[in-house]
Amino acid sequence: MADDPVICTCLDMCRSEIVEGIKTHGCKTIEDIGDAIEAGAVCGSCHDDLQELLDEVNGK
Repeated sequence: MADDPVICTCLDMCRSEIVEGIKTHGCKTIEDIGDAIEAGAVCGSCHDDLQELLDEVNGK
């Protein structure tokens, strides 16, 4: 779906799932996301996108 793109292809996790995980678990780093919901913890190719989501959610 175009408005909810897959961000982490290894785990087939969409943007909305990751944003919810960031908010629910209070993630501040990519490592926090990996620990909380495992996104970004496999191959690392989504790290740039994850950082953008972190910045957006955390107001940076």
